[in-house]
Amino acid sequence: MLKHVQSTVLPNGTRVITAPQPDAESVAVGIWVAVGGRYEPVPLAGASHFIEHMLFKGTRTRSAREISQAIEGRGGYLNAYTQEDHTCYYARIPHERLAEAFSVLVDMYREPRLAPDDMDRERGVIIEELRMGHDQPQQVVQEQLMEGLWHGHTLGQPLIGNERSLKTMSQTSLDAFRRKHYIPCSTVFAMAGRLDHATALALVNEALGQWPAGQQPAFKKTARTTPQKRICIAKRNIEQVHAAIGFRCFGRHDKRRFALRLFNSILGENMSSRLFQIVREKHGLAYAVQSTFQLFHETGALEIAAGLDRSRALAALRVIAREVSRLKKKPIGRDELRRTRDYLHGQFRLGLEGTSNQMQWIGDTLMNYGRFISPDDVLSNLMAVTAEDIQQVAVDVCNLRHATLSLVVPNKDASNEAEWLGTLTPLE
Repeated sequence: MLKHVQSTVLPNGTRVITAPQPDAESVAVGIWVAVGGRYEPVPLAGASHFIEHMLFKGTRTRSAREISQAIEGRGGYLNAYTQEDHTCYYARIPHERLAEAFSVLVDMYREPRLAPDDMDRERGVIIEELRMGHDQPQQVVQEQLMEGLWHGHTLGQPLIGNERSLKTMSQTSLDAFRRKHYIPCSTVFAMAGRLDHATALALVNEALGQWPAGQQPAFKKTARTTPQKRICIAKRNIEQVHAAIGFRCFGRHDKRRFALRLFNSILGENMSSRLFQIVREKHGLAYAVQSTFQLFHETGALEIAAGLDRSRALAALRVIAREVSRLKKKPIGRDELRRTRDYLHGQFRLGLEGTSNQMQWIGDTLMNYGRFISPDDVLSNLMAVTAEDIQQVAVDVCNLRHATLSLVVPNKDASNEAEWLGTLTPLE
């Protein structure tokens, strides 16, 4: 998987990485910038996401319509996303249109217009997006969980920001934030498809090669002393209880991440997982229940989320906690380990089909780890994980001292904090 990957660092610190697919009909291009929610001071909460929106509103030489037509008008696709520690702009287009797509992305990246009128309109759009999220209990429970896991830290801020920060953010402050972070030494260009490394390197060098490197801003790291809430509860006019249990854990550079990947798969990643089979199939306590994990530079979190019948929500949380406790107390069997390995092996193979997926992989690994990481190397590490490794990571991570419980409950729910927290006692 992913053969002949090459990467180069330009003198100004810009990183370029390519994954050629000679038989592909397309090329996928991505620009990663090392900036996201955790880099934002409180008055600029949501700035990275705001900038992501504004880059699609036009440049000094292209209107918003011309940006979209330059990609979509040729059968391509253009999009972006913002996360806690990076922002990514990407496009997929027929391979012969590579230079045109690259020109559009670089123009957005380097020369956004950030017109005050456009900014005011988009400010309103983002505030409506924020309010829409407040009407969705799944979104509320997730934002509460993040704020509870890293209380008072920028990692706990919603990526979208808040109404106060969005309303007071000026064109001057937003552009100053962009100029501080959108610099060569904070940027990765990733391309996959029918192209060669020399072509990609020439494009990037011509566009950015003479641009001064700048100095990459740092983010405030979390520590053991970073506050963590035990429980966060919001009430809404709803019928279900929406619950999320989060466990604060290690970061993406910890070797235990491979065991955590298998543990998460066993616990709640798919319909074969223990939580799905026990909570939904056996007891019928939830329609949706799953586990996920997210790792940052120095910290991370494992999350279990479920939508629960109000009358049986306390019982459902106890079942979830008992199932997690079982994985802490006893290693999984040989057959379950084999099935989990087979599942992950298949997921890797299928997940790296296509130019867009390969571009995402090479860009993510270079941005997050500072080097290309071969999927084969990851797979070999995953396949080496033992049942005892999985049990140990369950013990290390799923500790009540590291847990935050986030809930969105119906207005008429009379349960108190002690009752809700009591459901997690099997994790002690």
